[in-house]
Amino acid sequence: MGAGAAVAGGASLLGVLVTFAVALARRRYDTIDTFWGPGFALVAVAGAVVADGDPSVRWTVTVLTVVWGVRLGVHLHLRNQGRPEDPRYARMVERSANPAPRMFVRVYLFQGLVLWFVSLPVVAAQYGTGLGVLGWAGIAVWLVGFVFETVGDEQLRRFRADPANRGKVLATGLWRYTRHPNYFGDACVWWGLYLLACSTWIGAATVLSPVVMTATLARGTGKPMLEKDLMRSKPAYADYVERTSGFLPLPPTRRSARR
Repeated sequence: MGAGAAVAGGASLLGVLVTFAVALARRRYDTIDTFWGPGFALVAVAGAVVADGDPSVRWTVTVLTVVWGVRLGVHLHLRNQGRPEDPRYARMVERSANPAPRMFVRVYLFQGLVLWFVSLPVVAAQYGTGLGVLGWAGIAVWLVGFVFETVGDEQLRRFRADPANRGKVLATGLWRYTRHPNYFGDACVWWGLYLLACSTWIGAATVLSPVVMTATLARGTGKPMLEKDLMRSKPAYADYVERTSGFLPLPPTRRSARR
């Protein structure tokens, strides 16, 4: 697995460097968000080329990672068309007279490192001994997460596309049960990929990778800042927070906001 991890690191770094060059050319730094999904696809394909594990699990985990990564990248690219720079990055740029080096280290290199670390179960699975019960369970969990994330993104896209919903809060469909169905689905995807890696003890030892991804989705990724901005711009959002779970899909309740 050592060679695979090294190749994954190299692929991640190469992707970050190319993406940063594009960011400089476009003079906006949210290109790293669009790269996030395809970056995992790049790592998975690069790792599959050098891995020597059982072909069934090696190509299954590679295809699942590529499908998830490409869909996410296309979705974010289309979503960001015509939008201004992400407020998170705009604030960082405003605080520095020469933001490029700071953005490269604090955003691009950091996310490249996280990408590599989170991708370790994929690399480990590519050296696995076969699908087995846990492998099939992983595929099922991945499928649930992929559907949840895709449906949640599409529901939000359609809601925002309707001018009648301007200033309103989406609280139907999957968004009735969790304020972030896309984040929850994303986490399921990575726990599913982790289960595919569990045919070997090395794969099982990569458990911190899905833990980091889940923690990042549940507590990071700008979620606190996003919700603060939404409460400021949409008065109804505070009531939505009070009755809707923050991550896990749960029935609406006045006590769910802390979850």
